[in-house]
Amino acid sequence: MEKKKRKISTSFQLWLLLIVSVAFIGTSIFLWFYQTDTYEKSTENYLIGEINDVIGDISDTSDENLLVVTRAVATELNATANITEDVLNPMLEKYNVSEINYVDATGFIKVSTNSTLVDYNMSKSMESAAFLALLGAYDEYVQQYQPSPMVQNEYRKYAGVKLLAGGFVQVGYNNDRYYEAMADVVKSVVKNRRVGESGYLVVTTSDWQIVSDRDNNYGQPISIITAETQDFSKLESGKMFVEGIFIKGAFTRSFCLFEEVEGYKILAVYPEADAMSARNISVLITIIVEVVVFAALFTVIYLLVRKLVVKNIDKVNESLSAITAGNLDTVVDVRSQLEFDALSNDINATVDTLKRYIAEAAARIDEELAFAKAIQHSVLPSVFPPYPNRKDIAIHATMHTAKEVGGDFYDFYFVDDDHLGFLIADVSGKGIPAAMFMMTAKTVIKSFVESGMSVEEAFTFANAKLSEGNDAHMFVTAWMGVLNTKTGLVTFANAGHNPPVIKHADGTFEYFKSRPGFVLAGMEGIRYRKNELQLQKGDIIYLYTDGVTEAMNVNEELYGEDRLQKALNSNKDGDVVSICEEVKADVDLFVGEADQFDDITMVCLRYNGEEN
Repeated sequence: MEKKKRKISTSFQLWLLLIVSVAFIGTSIFLWFYQTDTYEKSTENYLIGEINDVIGDISDTSDENLLVVTRAVATELNATANITEDVLNPMLEKYNVSEINYVDATGFIKVSTNSTLVDYNMSKSMESAAFLALLGAYDEYVQQYQPSPMVQNEYRKYAGVKLLAGGFVQVGYNNDRYYEAMADVVKSVVKNRRVGESGYLVVTTSDWQIVSDRDNNYGQPISIITAETQDFSKLESGKMFVEGIFIKGAFTRSFCLFEEVEGYKILAVYPEADAMSARNISVLITIIVEVVVFAALFTVIYLLVRKLVVKNIDKVNESLSAITAGNLDTVVDVRSQLEFDALSNDINATVDTLKRYIAEAAARIDEELAFAKAIQHSVLPSVFPPYPNRKDIAIHATMHTAKEVGGDFYDFYFVDDDHLGFLIADVSGKGIPAAMFMMTAKTVIKSFVESGMSVEEAFTFANAKLSEGNDAHMFVTAWMGVLNTKTGLVTFANAGHNPPVIKHADGTFEYFKSRPGFVLAGMEGIRYRKNELQLQKGDIIYLYTDGVTEAMNVNEELYGEDRLQKALNSNKDGDVVSICEEVKADVDLFVGEADQFDDITMVCLRYNGEEN
């Protein structure tokens, strides 16, 4: 009751406040995540840039240091007539290197400080084969620090210099010698570098032993400066992650990223608070602006809507309520503003169009139903007399549907020259569904009869066919006979239909009652019995649907079987056409002004016997 009393302006105010609040919260959340994602990507790019600077310095210095040593070795070997182990071994200590190899012009190691490498084919692995370029146009070549292709389970960094007499000399550092040679260089590269305000760079060995950091933790594991929330052995290079890093006496949540180069891992540490400070300021400023803008919009929209819209909406709604209640003659007349004037015109035009569409739709439905009726009647025999050249029979049929289309049907056709099949049927229900089921039933029965089946077999198979997939649970009452035009014997089957009325040539119309079978499509597995009826020359069979006997007048009285029999006997000398017409006229007279409740269908057959 309280909601019904609430003014539209109040409801609009509450909804507007809710919408503005949701919009504000939604944009703020979106802004926060968007800015966070943007600054995280920016931070990742920044860390990669810082690391790349260090990588460049380390790589260049590492290459140059080893080349200087290799050039000195090559100078001595160029002045030596015969290169032997005795020449090379003293150079190991002199130049503080791990390995010296002399490679001849064929690409084989001929002399080495490591005797196991003598006669090693440099083309044997991709890594060592790269040095074979020194047998061509290149004078110098330096290889990155990597697993040795010639010494198992060892890392090496090699440099090579071409010799004047042919071939080249290859000088290498092992793990310990490499780190020893690079220690001072690495420390100097990162010592004074800062990342942001309080971030820094850390250089470690490949197994995360610190080589250089801001706090001189040389030789310590990386865990000494981390909160150990990440398993560093499983981290992927080039991918930013978050870890607590020891900064200024406390573990600080920081963005971290590392890259590997020349046997080292370069770790960049950037405190999250530093990285996101700009984001926080940006989001705060934007939120303050949004608060002002949304508040102003709320106030302006509410006041304008209350003044210019709400009042006129009430008037329009009153008219619309009348229209939706079914009064399509209601006219909307709200003209205070141009928009409402146009709205009133549009609503009125829409209602007029709706009225026209309703009329057109009704007319179209009538046309379609009339067309359906024509189709339905077109499948029934409609030309009378149907067999003008035959004198042994006379047959006539009529169908008057209660709606545009109905469920009754009749049919007759010669199975062969001497046997006439004729039937009448009534489908449960009315209208389009009954008409569709009627078409199916007519076609099925006729196909079985024309295939040569007896009438009871045709009914049995038709019942099975119509029962398949009969989800609508429709059924058909039917009476069908097959007349032998030579003998006058009628073989028939009855599927729950009204009994026929028979008139013998010398008597009056009487009901021919026999035990009927079950309706078609009512239950699977039903078998139908054959019955026989002998006609003499001049006998008449009159078939009908319950639309005749159950026709009802305004007093809700039924026409009934007795009245039908009386009407037939009042015209017992008539032909088949007049019999049907007189019965229909008598039914119409009885019904009077009452609406036709059911389809009225009749078939009248006169047996004239063989021609003399």
